[in-house]
Amino acid sequence: MTSSSARALPTATYRLQLRPEFPFAAAERAVPYLAGLGVSHLHLSPVLEAVPGSTHGYDVTDHRAVRAELGGEAGLRSLSATAREHGLGIVLDLVPNHMAASPRHNHALWEVLRDGPESPYARWFDIDWAAGGGRMLLPVLPARLSEVRDRMRVSGGILALDGQEFPLREGTEGLPLEELLDAQWYRLGWWRLARTELNYRRFFTISDLIGVRVEDPEVFAATHAKVLELVADGVVDGLRIDHPDGLADPEGYLERLAEATDGRCWTVVEKILTGTEPLPASWPVDGTTGYDALRYVDGLFTDPVGADELADVYREFVGRAGDRGGYWEATARRAAYKVVTHELAAETAALTRTAERICAADPDLRDHAPWALHTAVRELLVRMPVYRPYRTGGELVLTPEAARGAKAAFAVPEEATAVDVVRDLALGARGDGPEHRAFRARFAQTSSALRAKSVEDTAFYRYTPLLSANEVGGDPGRPAVAPDEFHAFCARLARDWPGTGTVLTTHDTKRSADVRAGIAVLAQCPQRWAELLEEVSGVPAPDTHLAWTAWQTAFGFGTADAERLGPAVLKSVREAGLHTSWTEPDTAYERAVAEFVAAGPGRIPLRGASEAAFALEPHIRAQVLGAALVQLTMPGVPELYQGTEREYRALVDPDNRAPFAIGPDDDKTAVVRAALRLRREQPAVFGPAGHYAPLSATGPAAPHCLAFSRADRVLTAVTRLSLRLAETGGWQDTSLALPDGRWIDVLDGVREFTGGPETPVKLAELFDSRPVALLARL
Repeated sequence: MTSSSARALPTATYRLQLRPEFPFAAAERAVPYLAGLGVSHLHLSPVLEAVPGSTHGYDVTDHRAVRAELGGEAGLRSLSATAREHGLGIVLDLVPNHMAASPRHNHALWEVLRDGPESPYARWFDIDWAAGGGRMLLPVLPARLSEVRDRMRVSGGILALDGQEFPLREGTEGLPLEELLDAQWYRLGWWRLARTELNYRRFFTISDLIGVRVEDPEVFAATHAKVLELVADGVVDGLRIDHPDGLADPEGYLERLAEATDGRCWTVVEKILTGTEPLPASWPVDGTTGYDALRYVDGLFTDPVGADELADVYREFVGRAGDRGGYWEATARRAAYKVVTHELAAETAALTRTAERICAADPDLRDHAPWALHTAVRELLVRMPVYRPYRTGGELVLTPEAARGAKAAFAVPEEATAVDVVRDLALGARGDGPEHRAFRARFAQTSSALRAKSVEDTAFYRYTPLLSANEVGGDPGRPAVAPDEFHAFCARLARDWPGTGTVLTTHDTKRSADVRAGIAVLAQCPQRWAELLEEVSGVPAPDTHLAWTAWQTAFGFGTADAERLGPAVLKSVREAGLHTSWTEPDTAYERAVAEFVAAGPGRIPLRGASEAAFALEPHIRAQVLGAALVQLTMPGVPELYQGTEREYRALVDPDNRAPFAIGPDDDKTAVVRAALRLRREQPAVFGPAGHYAPLSATGPAAPHCLAFSRADRVLTAVTRLSLRLAETGGWQDTSLALPDGRWIDVLDGVREFTGGPETPVKLAELFDSRPVALLARL
């Protein structure tokens, strides 16, 4: 862990999505507005050279240069200089794990394809040359080779096909086409072959993104020189590390990065923590990017009893149209089996081959059959309760209980001993040779890919009682968080990770915070939701699971907009894979989905469909404002995603990645500006020394108030579960005792309150004009 007290932390960051339509110059024009908003740093999406036209920048092609389409290095330096003139720093999104597998644009990959394993760039990538018969599979053909061969052209040392270009091995250009293809260091193949025959490491299941071996010191140096130069020159002050779980040794990488930056950068990692899983204390970082905070904040505004009732309504409504049974744990396990045996078949095969080689070289392990090792790999992977194991603590996730479960898949107990072998290899308990280290790293990397694809990208779309809970790091099986749990979480952050990031909306959230707030209210009125579904039942849907998911998405979105809802709903059914998928689309089903959205959720404004639905609007507002204020004042460094300083309703990408634009202020903006102003004026209150203290209300409605103070100088109080509160008679005589002294309402700048146990403040008075309060000591 990095010592956050050794240097100034950001007080708040603002994420901007750069793209050719919104380059550095456009960001520079926004600087005065963002400085006036109150943030301290701009957080920029990836800035290094990427595939031309890329709207996200994670498909890096050249680490040596800042992206020309964004304005190049001169544009970035100009943006940084303008930001500094306005008191702002710069945080970069750094992508160490992968780059674009596009030979035409990736110079390092081009060299490897031309010169083979002897290329100095071969060490950049995890390529199993032996598995490919000495060649690297490139699954880039739109059809089988025999169907596209006639379109191939050879000229000037280049093999071209439909806009794609590949280098030719020296001395092969004059060969007949068939011989020429066979003579290359690569094999051009149908894109469907990637599932089973791929022999290079990729990002998740995306063959267009090839893994980079930054654990190699030379590769690290080559891929980080430009960013380190920008840090040394004072252009960059902080780094967000994308997908550290994809790296062979995340801790080793972070140690090398900290040494290279001389500890000058505020550094957070996109580490997805599961449940109560801690961030490894030995990592030299300030914390995570904040998905763990998102889960706790969202859970705080979710009714646990109503969420259970809503799950029952969901199971009754959906029946067998959804995932069998309709329970979270079973759904997640089935999704894991689907992904590990289908989408990640090549990765599990690679692990099995490595295990075979280790066993063949060890006299005590030679009689383990390949099929048994493969089964053990599969069964242990699906039982990983977190994204991956690390250098230490792996035995806490690859437990003996997990091993016993894995052994149950074997009909013959003697064969099940392969599970013990694979578990020991994954934990590093069977030796420390090159093959052993390779297996351990690749098992962890595959585990993280499996968790992401099976949970985030499959199960989250199959199990949908309360869609607000289906976010990265979330737990749909336990969506609610009690106030005591939230306070304990904040206390841990204040003690261990005071510089960690916190977020509510990102470029990767499936629904923005304001959309999730609308959906979360439904946990307070499950029967009312069932009645709303009955009101729109006249619009026939292809299946009940789709109907539930689409209508609930539309309810949270709040606007009947088929152009925006349609792509999001289509993506949800493809990711779920129950009736159609990205690789095996059912065009008739997808057409029916589009027609349903156009006739129903995209046409009928569900939140205004009845008086009962419209009556929920004040409670949605309470959720929106409450979550925003809590995130902005709890321990950690809050990040605002572009546009979220005001009402921001966005769905899954690409809907949430539209270019930045300044909009009109609203009541949410007032809360955001006030909190950011306090953070900027009193950084010590919210920094590592800013003590976090829970405050408790007293009275019949006490559970509906969450309150805490920071350094005994700033106090946050919010309303939680306001619909339930209204149904039980409101605040009545519930009160909150403020710490001693005089306090002013920062949101209106007028009201004053006196603290002390003898003069508790009535919550009906504190919340008379809005469901949240932000007080500062006078």
